[in-house]
Parts: sequence; C-alpha cells; structure tokens
Amino acid sequence: MTSVRRATPKDAEEVPRLRQMMIDSMPLSDPSTAWHAESLPVLRGRLSEPDGAFVAFVVDHPERPGAPAALVAGSLEYRIGGARNPRGTDGYVFSVATDPDARRRGYARACVEALLEWFRERGARRVRLTASPQAEPLYVALGFRPKPDPLLELTL
Repeated sequence: MTSVRRATPKDAEEVPRLRQMMIDSMPLSDPSTAWHAESLPVLRGRLSEPDGAFVAFVVDHPERPGAPAALVAGSLEYRIGGARNPRGTDGYVFSVATDPDARRRGYARACVEALLEWFRERGARRVRLTASPQAEPLYVALGFRPKPDPLLELTL
C-alpha cells in the first residue's frame, strides 16, 4: 500500500520542482524557474495552515525518505450555490506530478485519492481539473468526465 501524507512546510522546496515537471510537460509551457524563489514564502505559509483552503499531498521517494516523489495540490473555492451544487463548494486539482524514476507505481493515483477524500470531508460537491492527454486515463478511471469548457482568461 502506498503511504500518502499531507505536505508540510518542510516539503516546500520540493513542491515547485515537482510542479515545474508538470508545467514542462504541457504544450507551450514557460520553462522559467525564476518564480520558484518568490513562491516559496507563500507556499510555506499555505502548507502551514491546518484548516486552510489549500492542501498538498505527497508520496515520499522510496530511495530518498522524506523527499517527495509524487505530488498533488488542490484548493477549495466557494461560489454561490446552484441546483447541482447548493453549498457552492468546489474542489480544484492541480500540480499532479511524479518523478520520472518513480512513475507507474500508483503514487499519483494515491495522492489524488487522498485529495478527493479531503474535498469530501470539507463538503465539496464538484471537483474540477485540467488534464494532459497522458494523465486523462487516470482521471477518467477515478470518475472524472470531460466537459466542454467555455473558459476565458485575463492576465492582470
């Protein structure tokens, strides 16, 4: 059985590294790592909030105890409720990544399952994510369904 644990501020240095692997796998991604240093103080703070709306789960590398080999991060967001989600609580999954030498062992799946349970415990009725073509089979196996998304974005 895979041992998943909640990430702590001690894991903060590894989280951007794993997130960058995920970013680098996406088409038209920005390979810059300059953001890592600036994000660390905020990330450490968020990882230290026991009841915050952000969480990350990790699986430690089998050859490097205490060093994450797999990561999933997620957040809760409130939106005014509706017929399908009266409480208006949505979960968002992002930054699913596994070190190349630790793949195909179920680590990402175990992390995502831990995150989904965390969402359930906090009343989320819907969970959303954006998947790469390589990762889509994992999410479909967990019950996610593709949806047409009229998403628009503005960078401020």
